[in-house]
Amino acid sequence: MARIVGGINVTHVPYIGRAIANNLQQDAYWKPFFDGFPPVRDWLAKVKPDVAVVVYNDHGLNFFLDKMPTFAVGAAPQYQNADEGWGIPTLPPYTGDQDLSWHMIESLIEDEFDITTCQEMLVDHAFTLPLELLWPNQKQCPVRTVPVCVNTVQFPLPTAARCFNFGRAIGKAIESWDSDARVVVIGTGGLSHQLDGQRAGFINKEFDLMFMDKLVTDPLWVTRYSVPDLVELTGTQGVELLNWLTTRGALGGEVTKVHANYHIPISNTASGLLAMEVV
Repeated sequence: MARIVGGINVTHVPYIGRAIANNLQQDAYWKPFFDGFPPVRDWLAKVKPDVAVVVYNDHGLNFFLDKMPTFAVGAAPQYQNADEGWGIPTLPPYTGDQDLSWHMIESLIEDEFDITTCQEMLVDHAFTLPLELLWPNQKQCPVRTVPVCVNTVQFPLPTAARCFNFGRAIGKAIESWDSDARVVVIGTGGLSHQLDGQRAGFINKEFDLMFMDKLVTDPLWVTRYSVPDLVELTGTQGVELLNWLTTRGALGGEVTKVHANYHIPISNTASGLLAMEVV
């Protein structure tokens, strides 16, 4: 059976793509952010995942406000990158793992999660930038991928408890997959930020750091908060932390922290990085 080696949660701010394209990793503004990644890359080199299941939210590339699935899973042979308006360089297509995709879809539906199945799927910065940060300077991403979209955009959103249980079902599906593949689960987005309205620029460092700590030690702590609570605590876009929680659910019981980094602000966003290994 397949084995989950661990999970990584990471920010997906589109401005990161411009920084990578312009080689600004050592610039004073960017260095504290980029300096967080070498320990995680070293860990990836040690555990050698074959597949990355990427939990993220779409930014209008596949789904818009008139058609917004709660959960969607890609089942394509490859995923084309498209720029949704940020001026980020377009990256080569990402190789899919259709066998795992279909196994996950069937398993998730058996576990009573209603999934939108995407046999064609474009991927945006929320999917591509984390992979670029974790495996930099590659002509082609070295792992096969399965995109998993969670609605963090259009109300009603899935609750924190629902996302945690969705993650558990993803983990169950991966571990029942008839393969010797090693799988890493990656959750992207957040942390606290609000890009519009009267609270534009809002960041809640205290809650972010507590959230990162509790994901390792007591992830059910987060499920006590309603979605409106989380929006109040982290901002309208900070609710992307549901992707982090889904990823933690997929890892199951105990995990150990491999590395964490927190830096503010990157484009008015609290940027976080958290790598966890399954015990």
